[in-house]
Amino acid sequence: MRQDPIIALDFATEAEVMSFLAQFDEPLFVKIGMELFYQTGPALIDQIKALGHDIFLDLKLHDIPNTVGKAMEGLAKLNVDLVNVHAAGGTVMMQRAVEGLRRHNKDIKIIAVTQLTSTSEQQLHDEQNIQTSMEKAVLNYAQLAKQAGLDGVVCSPLETAMIREHCGADFLKVTPGIRPANSAKDDQQRITTPEQARQLGSTHIVVGRPITQSDHPVQSYHQIKESWLNACQN
Repeated sequence: MRQDPIIALDFATEAEVMSFLAQFDEPLFVKIGMELFYQTGPALIDQIKALGHDIFLDLKLHDIPNTVGKAMEGLAKLNVDLVNVHAAGGTVMMQRAVEGLRRHNKDIKIIAVTQLTSTSEQQLHDEQNIQTSMEKAVLNYAQLAKQAGLDGVVCSPLETAMIREHCGADFLKVTPGIRPANSAKDDQQRITTPEQARQLGSTHIVVGRPITQSDHPVQSYHQIKESWLNACQN
């Protein structure tokens, strides 16, 4: 997969997406999440692909193993590059997801969400009743994902070095919660700058509002891309 920052297309309509993408004269790596996919469906994927962009279809599947496996068979027929599930669904569910995906497509990468970057350690303890540290909880999910045959995980940059140590350098570490210095946190809790994410060991970063809500999206994208790609990685 290309190493460019993944732009989260957090828009509600096809028109907004196409207007945003029209500002760029280069291939991008973009993320289509639930808000957009549930309102536009697969047709938008074909339009975006026709423009030469790579796509991360971010639906975070989490259900019983059979349902997730069948759903992945459907997603495998779409022209996307990356899909995901929730690691909290368990090892069997993740295995079924891989099987369903690979039955129809050998090239799409699949990763698992460990803990959302909007989740704080207090929420982990008080609401999810997981009484270990955030780091241990994330590492546990990452190791289960690797055992289940997935290509990597979604995690905070703060956890990437630990995951690299235990799951290997080739195991994808896709990290949201990226904010340039002096940017608003919005609803994110565990965040870093693009440079910090690179240095900590992220293999890919996901950036939304700092680009999509910028007064100058193309300029903001290139500043973030330069910061990300030029930072030294440990």
